[in-house]
Amino acid sequence: MVTYWIARAKIINNKSYQKYASKAGDIVESYGGRFLTRGGDYQIMEGTDHFTRFVIAEFPDKQTAINCFESEEYKNAASNRRNGSGDVDIVFVESN
Repeated sequence: MVTYWIARAKIINNKSYQKYASKAGDIVESYGGRFLTRGGDYQIMEGTDHFTRFVIAEFPDKQTAINCFESEEYKNAASNRRNGSGDVDIVFVESN
């Protein structure tokens, strides 16, 4: 079942985040992921305005998205993001 990788982020250190983003895109695509949006214009309709960047990628199924997220290459790229670039939430949602 198609699965969406949804990330919301508040970027504090843009240089560190860009190191992550420059690698993560190719990794996601190598696992069959397809970006639907990467930081496009948004409108918060309800809830907090803490997050300022939103990314959605589509994967063929949830296990493929999990395999990508848990891969060594993604973990290495994500270390740039996790080391002080900001706050990020990532969820995987299956379509129905």
